Amino acid sequence: MPQPPPEATIVATATAAGAGGVGIVRLSGPAARAIGETVCERRLPLRRATFARFRDADGSTIDDGIALAFQAPASFTGEDVVELQAHGSPVLLRQLVLRCIALGARQAEAGEFSQRAYRNGKLDLAQAEAIADLIAAADERAARAARRSLEGVFSRRVDALMAQMLAIRVHVEAAIDFADEPLETLGGAHLHTRLQATQAELARLLADAEQGRKLRDGLHGVLIGPPNAGKSSLLNALAGSDRAIVTAVAGTTRDTLEETVRLGGVELTLVDTAGLREAGDAIEAEGIRRARTELARADFALAVLDAREPEFGRRALEGELDAVPTVLWLHNKVDLLPAPPALPDTSLAVSARTGAGLDAVRARLAELAGGAGDAEGGFSARLRHVQALRRAQDWLDHAAAELTHERLELAADGLQQAHAMLGEIGGRIDSDALLGHIFATFCIGK
Repeated sequence: MPQPPPEATIVATATAAGAGGVGIVRLSGPAARAIGETVCERRLPLRRATFARFRDADGSTIDDGIALAFQAPASFTGEDVVELQAHGSPVLLRQLVLRCIALGARQAEAGEFSQRAYRNGKLDLAQAEAIADLIAAADERAARAARRSLEGVFSRRVDALMAQMLAIRVHVEAAIDFADEPLETLGGAHLHTRLQATQAELARLLADAEQGRKLRDGLHGVLIGPPNAGKSSLLNALAGSDRAIVTAVAGTTRDTLEETVRLGGVELTLVDTAGLREAGDAIEAEGIRRARTELARADFALAVLDAREPEFGRRALEGELDAVPTVLWLHNKVDLLPAPPALPDTSLAVSARTGAGLDAVRARLAELAGGAGDAEGGFSARLRHVQALRRAQDWLDHAAAELTHERLELAADGLQQAHAMLGEIGGRIDSDALLGHIFATFCIGK
């Protein structure tokens, strides 16, 4: 079990929350109850709401409210915890915090309560992150997904996979000790079957985590195409505002411009980019470089072509979209054609000027957003989780290949590496730098 940081044994932690209504000051640590009872000038029974007057050092009343005390390890942080519920005035809360600090507490750092809960084994790292995701959830689906992660849905699936990998690794290590025997006589067929089942389960978990990541972070889409195809006009039309500058001069867009729309409960970030061509000057060259950078991290691309010369546009984009997961081809300016073009399912005819076809574009984007939606049992996940799962998948595939050739030591190493990658998700294998980065994104009081 992770051990608490050294300072948890010598200091308490205080923080304030609330700006109206009820405000809360929380203390966590071995001195929490003593500080709380000094402030309240009375004993605080465990796990029972108690009315109290909160006193300053000179005996004057700061405020009156409710005090609650919890004894380690039966608390959120796993330490002694006291919660003082006062009126939500920032002035009163600050007085109360300063009184606690004068008695030996200190101001909490961002995410410190969740970090203490993690250190004391009350949460794993993925569950701790889910607290921040729950607070930041923009709609009910995101909140439900974060709640499932907090309840351990994601963590239990990771733990189950780690257990499967460990069992397979034990089998492989045992086979190494009998190197003179062929693997088939040591249960090789059963081993291959178990490894294939683990690969399939890891693939399913990766797909679910990617969906959870998209629900949490939203989808990142890029409008890409040759100059003067109407990308900026389409961005304005889809966003319902004139954010992007539109002119008849090719190469007007020199930088990226983001606009956010919400479809199907999922946030979509649409990025307008410079037209791809041989750059005319250094500024345009930088805009094209940024366009390619956006493409490298895109979940989808809206490839915008001038409907009057679509093949020219496709040639301009040749090789640029190979790594983008989903591409929707938009033939813009169809209002300038004598008749609507016949297009495959991956293409739509639109006009940013008249609005023709935009409802079909929004419908396609809504379908794409729906794919990142709230599937039954779905959970929230972060980019680091997805990356760890991908690395685990690569190592597991490596182990399977080595096992096929009966290179058992290399297979065992691949299994060990895959196991370690999964351990990073819940914090079974961690580093101080990783923890510092994660908890620094939390709000004070969590």
